[in-house]
Amino acid sequence: MAKVAFLGLGVMGGPMAGHLASKGYEVTVYNRTASKAEAWAAKHGGAHAPTPREAVREAEIAFACVGNDDDLRGVTLGEDGAFAGMRRGAVFVDHTTASAEVARELAGIADGHGIGFIDAPVSGGQVGAENGVLTVMCGGDAATYAKVEGVIAAYARACRLMGPAGSGQLTKMVNQICIAGLVQGLSEGIHFAKRAGLDVEAVLDVISKGAAGSWQMENRGRTMDAGRFDFGFAVDWMRKDLGILLDEARRNGASLPVSALVDQFYAEIQGMGGNRWDTSSLIARLERK
Repeated sequence: MAKVAFLGLGVMGGPMAGHLASKGYEVTVYNRTASKAEAWAAKHGGAHAPTPREAVREAEIAFACVGNDDDLRGVTLGEDGAFAGMRRGAVFVDHTTASAEVARELAGIADGHGIGFIDAPVSGGQVGAENGVLTVMCGGDAATYAKVEGVIAAYARACRLMGPAGSGQLTKMVNQICIAGLVQGLSEGIHFAKRAGLDVEAVLDVISKGAAGSWQMENRGRTMDAGRFDFGFAVDWMRKDLGILLDEARRNGASLPVSALVDQFYAEIQGMGGNRWDTSSLIARLERK
């Protein structure tokens, strides 16, 4: 099995790296908080390193899942960055939800080092990472993608090359645009059903069988009705993603009025103290007394 490295062991990266280890890959991990890397290695039997450069030194494929563009540059560039330690012909796969701009920037730098680069943001959230059923959207060249597709399958149920560098990030932006509008619509529907005196559970049960049905309705509708928002993808993370895609829309001229409005609704949720609530908490702003 290939030797791999994983940089970033948060709620997504930790489980993803764990799936690689469970499939027999020899995994070396790095995390900014060293104790988390040590704990991961003790649990999964892999190794840990003090810098990204050391972690990737023998890796055929290096994966990363960190917070944002700056975090990504922090683990790839500089004297202790991954690009300084990777050998020619190795591939760097970035699972961070970041900008298409930074993906193209790092792909160019990686190419100068003789390293392949794939931007590969994921959808499915913490539960998807833990269960190994993420959807992965990739950008890069076909030959490089072919080297990593089978390894990504350790934690993904779907993985597809969408185009050149940056295309994975752009596809993830489409994913978040669709989710934002859908969750707001579901919030308004449940809120309306309550005000109309309907049995919300019965309403969701019947309309989920028709054109209104969605993953969000099936998995979040009843918890939204109950006012439970203590799981899933956090509002802070969604606002980060919406900021990225709205910046991209300003560059490419796309008109995203609903996404921009929902971004402001999430800002209201943050003002209510809901920074770490699940994104389905949009309904909470409608039900304030």
